[in-house]
Amino acid sequence: MIVDRAIYRDGRRTGEHADLAAMRVACRNDGGVAWIGLYRPTKEEFADVAREFQLHDLAVEDAVHAHQRPKLERYGDTLFCVLRPARYIDETETVEFGEVHVFAGPQFVITVRHGEAPDLARVRRGLESRPDLLRRGAVAILHAIMDRVVDDYAPVVAGVENDIDEIEDEVFAGETRVSRRIYELTREVIAFQRATKPLVPMLERLMTEPHVDEEEQRYLRDVQDHALRIHEQADSFRQLLQNILNVNLTLETKALSEVSNAQNEEVKKISAWAAILFAPTLVGTIYGMNFDHMPELHWYLGYPFALALMIAVCVSLYVLFRRRNWI
Repeated sequence: MIVDRAIYRDGRRTGEHADLAAMRVACRNDGGVAWIGLYRPTKEEFADVAREFQLHDLAVEDAVHAHQRPKLERYGDTLFCVLRPARYIDETETVEFGEVHVFAGPQFVITVRHGEAPDLARVRRGLESRPDLLRRGAVAILHAIMDRVVDDYAPVVAGVENDIDEIEDEVFAGETRVSRRIYELTREVIAFQRATKPLVPMLERLMTEPHVDEEEQRYLRDVQDHALRIHEQADSFRQLLQNILNVNLTLETKALSEVSNAQNEEVKKISAWAAILFAPTLVGTIYGMNFDHMPELHWYLGYPFALALMIAVCVSLYVLFRRRNWI
């Protein structure tokens, strides 16, 4: 649906027009710029706008169906720009992405928003308070929208950076579920990279448009610098998370090794005492056989000798295991 529409002449809002055809004719005859804002329009709702302003079918299809990648394309005299605004949801530690499509023609701008961000009404009010910027036409409006999208990335960067700091603390504190949190945040950072990476070449291409003057190029270059910094931060976040995941894997492997070593020590102790206890059992078993013909069976010192043999074997095994630190 159409949420706002207006014609701007000499940088000032002249009034609203209910009829799209009247807006088109008024801009063509009087040199104004029409700005029509739509929010999640259906194909039927967007058909009248597309027909009146002669929008390309491919661009119209992209604008109606969301989930497009960020891009900047030209269809005749109309620039078609797709942006992926984002906002950070602190409760779920996720990044929520919206989508905004901008048609910028010689005498009109049509914005199609899918999602809550960006606040295009705020962008419109900001431009209306700056007639010197609105006077520059459709490119100035496109610049303001792109600038708003890039500025809204700053809270996302701050939120992700805070999560990374918390994850680092959890890794060295030995939290058990930190690996899952690292993976989920890495997935959010990758999606954020996909939204921010195309902006730099898009702005570079926009600055080379023939109707963009030198002053407007300065404004676009400033947005490009911010977009480049955001992209570099997102890339560093991904590398940092990968390093944290490797460190966490190393610490988990070390912990498992320590547990395994501790279990091995316990097994050694159990095995040593079992061997010590088995020695007298073996001697007793041999001399407990009820055969008539056995060496020293009727020997007077046979019983003390058997006891002494058991004690000697046990002491020998104890000393041996003690020297090897088994017990």
